[in-house]
Amino acid sequence: MWFTRSKQPDVVATTDPGAESGPPGSALGSIWNDRLGRWATRSLQILMVLALAGLAIWGLVQVKLVVIPVLIAIILAAAAAPLVMWLRRHGWSPMLATWVTLLGSLIVFGGVITLIVFAVRNQWGALVESASEGFDDLVEWVQTLPFPIDQEQIDQARDWVVDFVTSAQFSSGAIAGISAAAEVVTGALLVVVVGFFLLKDGDRIWAFFLRPFDGERLARGRRIGETSVKVLGGYIRGTAIIAFVDAAAIGIGLAVLQVPLALPLAVIVFLGAFIPLVGATVAGILAALVALVANGPIVALIVIAIVIAVNQLEGDLLQPVVMAQSLKLHPLVILVALTAGTILGGIIGAVLAVPITAVGWAIIKVWEHPDPSLDARKRIGRRRRERSGATRDPAAVPADSAGGTPVA
Repeated sequence: MWFTRSKQPDVVATTDPGAESGPPGSALGSIWNDRLGRWATRSLQILMVLALAGLAIWGLVQVKLVVIPVLIAIILAAAAAPLVMWLRRHGWSPMLATWVTLLGSLIVFGGVITLIVFAVRNQWGALVESASEGFDDLVEWVQTLPFPIDQEQIDQARDWVVDFVTSAQFSSGAIAGISAAAEVVTGALLVVVVGFFLLKDGDRIWAFFLRPFDGERLARGRRIGETSVKVLGGYIRGTAIIAFVDAAAIGIGLAVLQVPLALPLAVIVFLGAFIPLVGATVAGILAALVALVANGPIVALIVIAIVIAVNQLEGDLLQPVVMAQSLKLHPLVILVALTAGTILGGIIGAVLAVPITAVGWAIIKVWEHPDPSLDARKRIGRRRRERSGATRDPAAVPADSAGGTPVA
């Protein structure tokens, strides 16, 4: 007992926590090394990235007079890039191919815009009045339903729709709500100039941005550029084809049913198709309201059936065939992108949100996955090495006991 008590101070001294704690900073460092500390570190990193992204978006919104024309030029250049490459492959010089493509695009877009303006300008007031009357008739029918409907909410919805349709922002939505004529001209000229240089020297411009990289990062950057142009151009070309088919089908249906203002409604369907999910629905509702006022509820129901049939045809047949080269997004992602784009840039923001989101997702996929051609070359090389090793090593093949014939 005396021996044990005499050794007790030594035991206490060896188990002193201060002796095991090491340097003073190690205790503080151990707080961040456990699971909660790692989660806190990762959360802080995510918050910093979100803050930087928000700051960048805020800065871009402040200079949207430059950003929006540049984005439009990039989208149009990606859509027209295959024509430029085709002309260059057939012996055209880069300058001549670019000028022909640019002038042809300006003529086509200018003609389409002119037709739209002349088709809608003289009938726009009648269209708004018919839609408003149709909404009033619909409200009267809703009030006859057995369950109660809040009249204040109905009036607010009606006022919002009318204000939106008749506002200057809607009439100038294609230019992001810019009302000053000088800004409109500046934006249009910027689109033409930037689009010209992107069509002529797009590959050289992208190579300039990739100069700091080499090796695998350089190859990945090139694949990002190629994938972005492919996805963006395919999306725009496919959407334009689908918009034309939808507008033609619904416009013919309205004309057969003798619904007034069929041409302006078809134009709205064409423009609305560039806003996924929401645009076609709004255009169909507008056409049904006009038919309700002019032709009665039976024709309005037929118009709704035509719109639903066209949308089903688009989703089941046109989308898989026409949009095969573009990246498909989940409807929830599209809705979030549309909401964010509308908040930041109005109608033009809603139009640009989905293709930009599709390109962003394509870039993420390219960044996370290695080069497919590199993987294929590695597999081919591995197979060749395995085959050559098997033929050079006869000792690895056993023989049977009868006559030394190799066993399969």
